[in-house]
Amino acid sequence: MGLPTTTRAWSITEIKKDSFDTVVLKDSVPIPKLGEREVLIQIEAVSLNYRDLAIPKGLYPFPINLPVVPGSDSAGIVLATGPKVTKVSKGDRVCTLFNEHHQANPITPEAVKSGLGGAVDGTLREYAVFGEHALVKAPSTLNAIEASTLTCAPLTAWNALYGLQSKALKPGEWVLTQGTGGVSLSGIQFAAAAGATVVATTSSKEKAEELKKLGATHVINYKETSNWGEAARSLTPDGNGFDHILEVGGPGSLEQSLKAIKLEGVITIIGFLAPSDKQPTLMEALNHVCTVRGIFVGSKQQFVEMNLAIDSNNIKPVVDSNIFSFEDVKKAYQYQWDQKHYGKVVVKVAN
Repeated sequence: MGLPTTTRAWSITEIKKDSFDTVVLKDSVPIPKLGEREVLIQIEAVSLNYRDLAIPKGLYPFPINLPVVPGSDSAGIVLATGPKVTKVSKGDRVCTLFNEHHQANPITPEAVKSGLGGAVDGTLREYAVFGEHALVKAPSTLNAIEASTLTCAPLTAWNALYGLQSKALKPGEWVLTQGTGGVSLSGIQFAAAAGATVVATTSSKEKAEELKKLGATHVINYKETSNWGEAARSLTPDGNGFDHILEVGGPGSLEQSLKAIKLEGVITIIGFLAPSDKQPTLMEALNHVCTVRGIFVGSKQQFVEMNLAIDSNNIKPVVDSNIFSFEDVKKAYQYQWDQKHYGKVVVKVAN
């Protein structure tokens, strides 16, 4: 049996703010011929991020080119390689890199414009050709569903904790995470594995117990405790504050993060989930003597390092109990948009 020449693929055709109707499934999309440094993969599973929902609704602040195949996260099996490919082989399970050209830090303008599922065609298709540079071998301890979650959220958490090398997470340090999104859940797992103490916030008593199972020592309900920044700080040794804060809310929660940060601590701004007209000024970084750092996922080099940590610590990504079929991508989008999920929402592509 020969290699496939066409594939089914989802496509975002245009922006529509009130629905996902412009996300459409196309049949018999031609698969390009394999270049000498390219790899043909059969995509097994794709996991979703808030970004995937934001793009068709016109809410995404980074470069996009429509029409585009959505999705950045995936795991797949190598079916064929070009003659100059050396890093992966036929039969290997691989993960896709979020920004194809982000090989190592610092990130470049070229890399920022190479995001799968936004600037270039992504992963919600049955077969795809990628450059060898855009793929990383999956951890050997994870199955396809689990490995499909690594591209964005876990790698972002890893970059937040380890990307600023002079402030890389150390055993005994304190980490604050927010909510139960993918970045925060991975942040708890990585920090706990490193010997850090983790304080997490959530609005749900049920989810609080899940966060403790993942490795959080303390959980604060931010709906019951509006001044959660000071409440979290009070838990740290001598009330000195946190070495690392994973800031996923953005404008709406940064004020509380500043109340919780330690002198010389690092607030890593990851998300924009909590919009607000009122937000702290840049001068607050000076007033609190802290580093406020924006990041954009992570590099291939960091992905390789993270996968080693996943294998050596037997870390299992948190996957939502509802796995969606390839035909039900729009149902998966709506499920995540309605915030019915806990953990990563995954679309199973191949049987």
